[in-house]
Amino acid sequence: MELETSFDGQTLLVFLHGDLDLNAADRLRTTLDEKLDETAAVNLLVDLSHVAFIDSSGLGVLLGRYKQVSRAGGKVLLSGAKPHVHNILELSGLLRIMEDFSSTDEALAKIG
Repeated sequence: MELETSFDGQTLLVFLHGDLDLNAADRLRTTLDEKLDETAAVNLLVDLSHVAFIDSSGLGVLLGRYKQVSRAGGKVLLSGAKPHVHNILELSGLLRIMEDFSSTDEALAKIG
C-alpha cells in the first residue's frame, strides 16, 4: 500500500493506494499517529478511492483513529470508497460513526 498525506486547514488528508490489510495496517497506524501528534489537525479525511480491499486490520486502524480524533473534538471522514469496500465499511458498522462521501472535495466542503 502507498499513502500520501497533506493538510487542508485543520484537516489531515490521507490518500491510500492499494490494499488496506494486515501488511499495511501498522504502517498506516504509525503514520497517522505521528501526523496527528505533530500537527494541529483536528479532523481526519481518508480517501479510499484507490483502495481495492480492506480487512479487519484496516478497519481497526480506522476505528482507533476515530476514537483518538473524536476525543479531541474532531471528525473522521471517508471518501471515494468503491462499492465492495463501502459494503465492508457498512457491514462493520463504521459508517454509523464516520461520514462517507463520494469525493474528497465533497467531504472537505462539509467540514468547511
